[in-house]
Formats: sequence, C-alpha cells, structure tokens
Amino acid sequence: MSLQAFPKRHSPWKPLVAGLLGGLAATAAMSQFQNALQKVTKPSPENSTSPEEEFEDATVKAAAKLSRLAGHQLSPEAKKKAGPLVHYGFGTTMGAVYGLAKAKVPRRIRHSPALLAGAAFGSALFLGAHEIAVPVLHLAPKPSESPLAEHASELDGHLIYGLTLGAVQAITLKLL
Repeated sequence: MSLQAFPKRHSPWKPLVAGLLGGLAATAAMSQFQNALQKVTKPSPENSTSPEEEFEDATVKAAAKLSRLAGHQLSPEAKKKAGPLVHYGFGTTMGAVYGLAKAKVPRRIRHSPALLAGAAFGSALFLGAHEIAVPVLHLAPKPSESPLAEHASELDGHLIYGLTLGAVQAITLKLL
C-alpha cells in the first residue's frame, strides 16, 4: 500500500503511528499473558525436560533461520535474545498493518467499536500466522499435531493482543 493511496486530507502517519504503538503494547500484553500462563501450566520438576531437550518456540526458530540465511549461526544466548526481538518486531509490524488497513476500510467499518475490530484482527492473526504460516514455515508442528489446549491458549493470547491493539490504537488516534 503506497502512502499516496491516502486522500490528501487523510494523512497515513497518524494511523501508522497509532498502529505501531498499539502493536507494541499489544505484543507486551500478549507476552505477559503467555508468561503468566506458562508459570501456571509449567510441568513439575520431575516431568521437565533436560536442557538439551529445551523447547524452542517459533520466534526463536524464525530468528535462527533468518540468521542462517544471513550466513551466521546464533549461539544459545543469542537465540534467547533474538526470539523476543522477532516476536516484538512481528507484533509491532502487524499493529502498523492494522492501523493502515483500518484507515483504508469503508467508514462504517473504520468506526466499528475498537475492541471488536481489534479482537477480529487478533483472531485473523491467530488463524493466518499461528495456525497456517508458522507450521508451513516449519517453525511449529502442524495444527493437527498440537493439543487442543495449546490452540485455545494461543487463541486467547491473540485475542488479548487484538483487544489491546484495538484499544491503544483508538486512544492514540484521538490523542494525535
């Protein structure tokens, strides 16, 4: 989408900035939810995996793959730092996409309740990114190979992302 696609009286900068800030806040909220959920559902010490079997989430795998494409191998310490960078980078970028897209949709949709629009976007992101793109890129197992509880917690996280994104984006737009 080019910046010239916006009418002269509607600058793309406000929706872009509002979306970026909303995406950053939403990613932080989603991360806090996921961290809290992980603490509650963490396996007991006798059932935990050894360090060699430590789980790498999709963001860590994506960071490692991107690094390999650039001709560099990430150390385990670098992977721990790169995973959140990928997560926050993707979440913030998706917030920008949301902000710009919401500014371009018909007025009746653009003025839909912020939380409803955000929840719909978070749900679409769950389906498109988590359920389709991540498995296709071999960053996670196929959806049929994961327990239903994992899908439910991921959907919850993406709903929290969407609700936060919608609220922060709407508030930021009013302040700009």
